[in-house]
Amino acid sequence: MIKHFLGFFLLSVVLFSCGDEATVKDGNEDETTEKEASLEDNFTISGTIDHAARENLYLEAMTQRGVVNIAKTELDEYGKFKLTGNIPGLGIYQLRLGDEGDELIVLTLLPEDNIKLQASKDDFMETPKLSGGTWTEVMTAYTPIFAKFHDEQDELQKLKGSISDEELMKRFIKIKQPVDKFSQETMSEDPSNPYNIILSSALTPQMGFDNWDPKNLDILRKVSTAFEKEYPGAKMAQAMSQQTAQVEMMYNQHLNNDASPGKMAPEISLPRPNGSILSLSSLRGNYVLLDFWASWCGPCRRENPNVIKLYNKYKDDGFTVFSVSLDENKEAWLGAIAADGLVWPNHVSDLSRWDSPVVQAYQIQGIPHTVLIDPQGKILNVGLRGAELEQKLKDIFKK
Repeated sequence: MIKHFLGFFLLSVVLFSCGDEATVKDGNEDETTEKEASLEDNFTISGTIDHAARENLYLEAMTQRGVVNIAKTELDEYGKFKLTGNIPGLGIYQLRLGDEGDELIVLTLLPEDNIKLQASKDDFMETPKLSGGTWTEVMTAYTPIFAKFHDEQDELQKLKGSISDEELMKRFIKIKQPVDKFSQETMSEDPSNPYNIILSSALTPQMGFDNWDPKNLDILRKVSTAFEKEYPGAKMAQAMSQQTAQVEMMYNQHLNNDASPGKMAPEISLPRPNGSILSLSSLRGNYVLLDFWASWCGPCRRENPNVIKLYNKYKDDGFTVFSVSLDENKEAWLGAIAADGLVWPNHVSDLSRWDSPVVQAYQIQGIPHTVLIDPQGKILNVGLRGAELEQKLKDIFKK
C-alpha cells in the first residue's frame, strides 16, 4: 500500500550504481555463482506467513535496470522461511509474495539487519508485524495509520465528479492529517531512523504548496542532517539531502512565482522546430492544455493518444495544446512528434531537458505534467490526465 504514496523523489532513487550488481540468492539452492559466493550475506529476514505454504518470497530493489531480485526463498509447508542475501547499503526495498502477485511490503533495510516477520497471505500488505530492526517499531505503528488513510482515500475518489474540487481537496487534507502528524512527530523525535526515508514522502509538497505546512521543511532539514551524520556516504543519505534542497528551492519559487490554480500562467517563449519563437500568451482566447513531455518519457507517450483524441474533439471549440518538450536531442523530439501523430502546431523546446527555465517556473517535479489554462491566461487545473482531463473538458465545453 505504501508504494502508492511514496514521494516524488523516492520512486526515482536508484539504490545501486551502474557498476553494481544485486545478488540473487535462492535459499533452496545449493549452488551459487562465483560472484554470489564472493558477497557475504549481510541481512536476514525470517518468520512465518500464514496460508502461504510453498510460496516464493522475494526481496527486490529498484535499479537503473528496473526491478532486481536481491534474494529469494521458498516458504516451507508451515509458511516458515529464512531469507538472506547481500545489500549495498541503506535503502528502500520491497518484499514480494508469490511469483506473479502484487502483494508487496515496502520497507527500509540496513546491512546487518536481522528482521522477524509475522504476516498472513490474506492481508500481507495491511497488517505485517516486524521486529528486530531500528526501524521496525516505527513501521509497525505507521502501517495501520496509513492503511486507514489509503482506504479513506479510495472512498474519496469515488466522490470525484459529484462534489467540487475544492471540497474534494478539503476532505483529502482532513483524512491525511493522521499520516502527517505521525510523520512529523516521529521524524522530529528520531531524525536518523531509517524508516524516515518512507515517512518523508508525507512531508513533501505532493499536492502543491497551497495547503503545505512550511514547518515540514525544517523537519526535512533536520532529518537530512541526521542522515548525513549517521550514514556518511550512503546514497540514500545523499538522496535525502537532495530531496530537501529540491523542496526548499521549489518552496522559494512558490513564494516568488506561484504557478498554481487561480494564478496567471507564467509566460513561456521557446523555439519551435523551425527555430522561430512561440509564446504561450499568443494563444490567449483559447483554453490551452500546457503539456510538458519528452520523447524518452514512457508515461508521456502512453498519454499522447488521449491528448490527441481530446484535441480533435474540441479544437474547433476554442481548445488547443501547447507542448513543451524536455528533450535534449532535436531528432528524437521531432521523431516522437511524427511517430505519435501530435498534429497541433504548438510545439516548443529549448532542448535543455531539466535545465530548462520552464521547469522552475512551473515547479515541475516529473513528467507528464499538465496545466490547463483559461482564455484569459489563468491557471484552472494542474496535473489533469486521462479520464480527469476528459471530464474537465466535457464540463467546460458541454459536449
